[in-house]
Amino acid sequence: MRHQKRGKILDRKKAPREAMMRNLATSLILYEKIKTTTAKAKALRPLAERLVTIAKKNDLTARRRLLAVLYHKKAVSKALEVIGPRYQDRHGGYTRITKIGQRQGDGADIAQIEFV
Repeated sequence: MRHQKRGKILDRKKAPREAMMRNLATSLILYEKIKTTTAKAKALRPLAERLVTIAKKNDLTARRRLLAVLYHKKAVSKALEVIGPRYQDRHGGYTRITKIGQRQGDGADIAQIEFV
């Protein structure tokens, strides 16, 4: 029984799921909006919000914590220089999920996750 277990499993083992989330977070920071399935977007939202909160501090510790999660140094520098200062006065709620429709091939629900 999964009582009080947080997060979605997304039909993957732990390591591939974490790699996918890191990849989605890196893409979201680099491109500021991405299209993915609704379930993945909902699972990505807490991670993205946490990363923006870290980026708002903009110090060496924040840089190292972002480097531990994000795959590209460009994403880390963009998070610290662009996204962090943009939301300096905002307390949470940095992302928006908009449902787009269904994917042509398998009918999966598609959503767009973007920064507000």
